[in-house]
Amino acid sequence: MNRPIGSTAWLDLAAQDVSAVAPFYTGLFGWELEDLGEEFGGYHLVRSDGKLVGGAMSVAGMTCPEGTPLSSEWGVYLTVEDVDARVAKALASGGGVVVPADDIGDSGRMAVAVDSVGAAIGMWQPRELEGFEFTGAPGSPVWFELMTHRYEDASAFYTSVFDAQLVPMAEEMDGDEGGFRYATNGGPESASWGLCDAAGMMPEEAMGWRVYFGVESTEGALEKVRALGGSVLDGPIDSPFGRITTIADPEGATFQISAMSEAVPEG
Repeated sequence: MNRPIGSTAWLDLAAQDVSAVAPFYTGLFGWELEDLGEEFGGYHLVRSDGKLVGGAMSVAGMTCPEGTPLSSEWGVYLTVEDVDARVAKALASGGGVVVPADDIGDSGRMAVAVDSVGAAIGMWQPRELEGFEFTGAPGSPVWFELMTHRYEDASAFYTSVFDAQLVPMAEEMDGDEGGFRYATNGGPESASWGLCDAAGMMPEEAMGWRVYFGVESTEGALEKVRALGGSVLDGPIDSPFGRITTIADPEGATFQISAMSEAVPEG
């Protein structure tokens, strides 16, 4: 296993119909989708310029353990060395299990948990498949983050269950209840995802993990989004990390795009 425990390993799209939303993503990012067939439940591998991005699968008719239908959404997986042991840690830390631990052929072993703040998070124990390929190129995943109203609870959960090494991006002001809090898992040279205190910034129903994909230019990407049946939900917003926009695909699955060439320095 080459990736540190707790670092991002994989991402996948749960869609009502992969074949229906595939033209949106291939048109926007130039992705190629490979159907792995019935043996893997129609799961698709997603590549950008030949490099692994993640996966996609149709979930129409599937339900959560409590019986509610699975929605169209992007999911994030973190690297673990022992899925079963980490599931036990998640349960002991106030989480739950959505998808029990299972082998995925010779590729690895996975599970999907619910963290202590109610967000779904996957676990990936690699064997032959380490995970998606880090390129930073347009069309590839460039960042991941958890938005939560319960920052301390989330910090404790990910530190305990995934050995997260949370590093605040800026010193918090003592006594400043409205201060912005953001930490990364790892320092500037090794950070793989972020944790954001979104209390007062976003509604509760918008909490959860977010996935960012790189694009060459914001305006060009937004033209494609609208032409392909997607929606612009928020932004564009200038930042030191790129110009960021929140997008929904034709089924409503949300993600962020970041034009890193359009980053605006702080100050």
